[in-house]
Amino acid sequence: MASNNSTTEQTVNTEAAAAAADGAAIRSLAERRPILKKRLFLYMTEFFAGMSVMAVELGASRLLAPYFSSSQIVWTIIIGTIMIAMALGNIYGGRSADKKPDPDRLYARVLIAAVWIALIPVVGKYIILGISALLIFTVSSNFLVIAGFAACMVIFVFPLFLLGTVTPSLVKFATDNLEDNGRLVGNLNAANTVGSIIGTFVPTFISIPAVGTAITFLIFAGILLALVAVYFITSGVAIRKIKKLPAAMIIFLLCCIFGHSSSFAFWQKDLTYEGESIYNYLQVYEDDKQVVLSTNVLFGVQSVYRKDKALTGMYYDYAMAAPFLAGVHDRAEMSILVLGNGSGTFATQCNRYFDNVTVEGVEIDGKITELAKKYFALSPEVKVTTYDGRAFLNAMDAKYDVIMVDAYQDITIPFQMSSVEFFKLVRAHLTDGGVMVVNMNMKGDREDGINQYLEDTISSVFPWVRTVDVLGSTNQELFACMREPADFAGQIDKENDTDLAAMMRRVQEGLQTYQAGDRIMTDDRAPVELLGMRVIDDLIREEVERYREIYKEKGLKGLLDEL
Repeated sequence: MASNNSTTEQTVNTEAAAAAADGAAIRSLAERRPILKKRLFLYMTEFFAGMSVMAVELGASRLLAPYFSSSQIVWTIIIGTIMIAMALGNIYGGRSADKKPDPDRLYARVLIAAVWIALIPVVGKYIILGISALLIFTVSSNFLVIAGFAACMVIFVFPLFLLGTVTPSLVKFATDNLEDNGRLVGNLNAANTVGSIIGTFVPTFISIPAVGTAITFLIFAGILLALVAVYFITSGVAIRKIKKLPAAMIIFLLCCIFGHSSSFAFWQKDLTYEGESIYNYLQVYEDDKQVVLSTNVLFGVQSVYRKDKALTGMYYDYAMAAPFLAGVHDRAEMSILVLGNGSGTFATQCNRYFDNVTVEGVEIDGKITELAKKYFALSPEVKVTTYDGRAFLNAMDAKYDVIMVDAYQDITIPFQMSSVEFFKLVRAHLTDGGVMVVNMNMKGDREDGINQYLEDTISSVFPWVRTVDVLGSTNQELFACMREPADFAGQIDKENDTDLAAMMRRVQEGLQTYQAGDRIMTDDRAPVELLGMRVIDDLIREEVERYREIYKEKGLKGLLDEL
């Protein structure tokens, strides 16, 4: 028993001696780094670290959106990988601080994180392209998930891992007694949380809309760099001992030169406009025949304006059948509502071909409406409300003869505008004999794809449902109403414009009665992202198969020649 007591006492004495030595080492560092005695600087470090983490997270969504969409799936990947990085950073930071409590090492890590973040707008898009090019020939399913996850891991995990080491390290350096340890830890975490809150709002509402994603990365990289510079300079560390600082400054300046005007559409030249809004990456390009708006580099066209004022040859022309089905040539007046007005292609065509219509639009992105007026000749007579489509219907009592739902793009389908509750709301805002037209852009070969779910859901609300495939695309137009619509053929015969009449006859020939199933989406359960991802995988697989065959037959040179 005496031997056991002696061993216990020795263990306690050893631990106490180690703790005393550890405390002495920290106090020695504090004496050599007097800035560590200033709690305000420690709180500032936590504040700006938390702010930068959230800014990078939001910037990540904007960097990835043109290539992988901005769906809930992509957000899940971003949040998941960032949480992994922060968790690993917390573990490493705590162990590193216990093993070697040197604040110089912590601020060196923050310095590396700052440089890495500054490099993202310069090289990030090329990394995404490289990863996608490698995976597209090796992955046969879940391409968006795998490629998005790989891009996040390569681009964003390391700098956020380094920033994740801040909190446990600062707790170690700032604790000199146990009396106020709890309060200190609470204050440090509070500073980090407040920084995270501000880092959420500033990029979304200020920096990204004002100066873009690239400069947002540079701004927060510069803040971290300035924080590190203050630490080392005020600590009196000789420049020869911190060679990383001037090197980091040089790299940051080069990033500011080459990264501040970084373009997402780096393979496309001569854009008329490229910029960002709160919701979207935006680009406008034009040629002799048309002006085109795209909100996503990878997934195609959002709106088109033909300079010769002819039909577009795209789904907007097919959607023109809705006014015919509502009896446009038998009405003195007709009211049309477009949910997802974009740059106003459908609204402009309705005004161009019919002199008895009043068109109103709803568009959540006000910046797109500005571009519509500047580049797409959107008539000032078209009233456009900047609002969510469903929220608009909830707030209004007006009824319309035609309601077009054009709010779906790639797999970024708002679930609240795809549920049975939404379509019941649309039905309530249609006049007697009114027609809803829905543009669905992911027609695939699957019998359980996103379009089938949408069509089943709509068929549970409207008894009359017809669909037509848009030639040369994956779009499909759906028309729905509560009773048998106007005589389509008779309305076409009354149309004076021969081109529009010919287009309507093509639609008439392609109309198919939809045989409804029981795949109903509700506000509670509408897995639109997963359903859309399946179709995207199928489309990518079909597109890539030809290039895989070329690669097998002719090798890399043959593939490059084909591209």
